[in-house]
Amino acid sequence: MSNRIDLIWQEILADIGTPVAGWQIAVIVMACAIAWMINGAIRAYVMSHAPENWKIGIGTFNRLLFPLSTLCIVLASKWVLGHWQHTTMLHLASNLLLAMAAVRLVVYAMRYIIAPGGVLKTIEHTLATLIWLVLALHLSGILPEMLETLEAVKFKIGKNSVNLLLLLQGLLTILITVFVAMWLSRVVENKLMQVEQLNANTRVMLAKVVRICLLFIAVLIGLSAVGLDLTLISVFGGALGVGLGFGLQRIASNYVSGFILLMDKSISIGDIVTIDVHYGIIKDLRTRYLVLKKLDGTEVIIPNETLIINPVINHSGMDRNTRVQVAVQVAYESDLDLVLQLLVKAAVDHPRVLVTPAPGAVVTGFADSGIDMRLTVWIHDAEEGTSSLQSDLFMAIWRLFKAHDISIPYPQREVRVLGG
Repeated sequence: MSNRIDLIWQEILADIGTPVAGWQIAVIVMACAIAWMINGAIRAYVMSHAPENWKIGIGTFNRLLFPLSTLCIVLASKWVLGHWQHTTMLHLASNLLLAMAAVRLVVYAMRYIIAPGGVLKTIEHTLATLIWLVLALHLSGILPEMLETLEAVKFKIGKNSVNLLLLLQGLLTILITVFVAMWLSRVVENKLMQVEQLNANTRVMLAKVVRICLLFIAVLIGLSAVGLDLTLISVFGGALGVGLGFGLQRIASNYVSGFILLMDKSISIGDIVTIDVHYGIIKDLRTRYLVLKKLDGTEVIIPNETLIINPVINHSGMDRNTRVQVAVQVAYESDLDLVLQLLVKAAVDHPRVLVTPAPGAVVTGFADSGIDMRLTVWIHDAEEGTSSLQSDLFMAIWRLFKAHDISIPYPQREVRVLGG
C-alpha cells in the first residue's frame, strides 16, 4: 500500500467517533439531499413542460447531474473544512462520486451507440465493473504496485523497447478514440437522417462514409498517441489489399456492391422487391448485405453482390402502387356481364383497394368445368401484406355470387357403361 493511501485510511480510522468525522458525514448527507432535490425539480419540469424529443436527453443529463452536483458540493465543502480539520472522508466520497459519474456517462454513451440487446447489457456490466475495480484497487493502494509491475515487464518489438504498461495504455487510448469516433458518427448519422431534402440512400451512404472516416482517424490518433510509427499503416494496407484480392474478394465485392446500390438509387429502403424467390420490403441497406422483410414477417439477409449480378424486380421503384390479382371460375350458365359487375363491386367496396387505377375484371378462358375470370386491383400499402386482402375479396365475391345465384363449378365426371 502506498504511503498516501495508507495515510488516508489511518486518518479515517482515527477520525471515527470524533466531531471531525461527524462534520464530514453531515456534509456528505447534505450534498446528497441538495442534489436529490435538484434532480427532483428538473425531473418534474421535464415531465410537465419539456417537449417529447427533449425528454430522453434531459433525463440522461439528470442522471449525470446527481453525482456531479453532489461532487461539486463535496469539493467545495472539502476546501472550506480543510482549513480546520482532516477531510479524508470527503476525499474518499469525491472519488466514489467521480466513479459513479463515469459509470453513468459510459452507460449513456453505450446506449447511444449500440442497439438495445444482450450485447449492450454485457458491455455495460463489463465497463461498470472495470471502473469500480480500478477505483477499488486505487483506494486499497494496490493499483500503483500493479502499474510498477507491468512497467517492469519489458520486451522488444523490432528496434523499439516496450513494456506491458505501455501496451495497455496504447490499447486503452485506441479504445477511447474509437469510442469517441463511434459516438460522433452516431450524432452525425442522426442529424443526416433528419435531412428530408436528401434521398434515403444518400443519407445512409453519407452516414457510413462518415463513420468509416472517423474510425480511421481515431485509429491513427490512437497509434500516434502511443508512439507507434504510422508508416506501418502503409505496410498493413498493402497486406490488406493482397488479402482482399485473394481470400476476401467476395467480402470486398459485397462492400463495393453496397456502395454502388446506395449511389445509383436503383433501390431504396421501403421498396417492394422480388429477389430470386424472395418477395418483400427492403427494411435496411447495409454496406455488406440487405435486409428484406417478407410479408409473412420473416427477414432474409441477402448479400449485396446478389443484387448486382442477378435480376431484381422493383415493384415500387417509380410507383408505390402494387397489383393484386384474384382468379375465380363460374358456371357456363352464368350471366358474364353480371359476374364482371359483381367482381368489380367486391373490389370497390374494400377500403384498401385504390379508386385510381380502377379495379377491373376480365374473362381469361373457357376451362373444362367453367369459365375462368380474373379480378385485378391496385393497393398502395403492400407492406401490410396481400393474403388478408385476397381473403377479403374471396369472401365478398362468395357472398355476392350467393346473393345473385351464380354458381362456382367443380369438376364432374360422367361414366357410361357400354355393351348392356
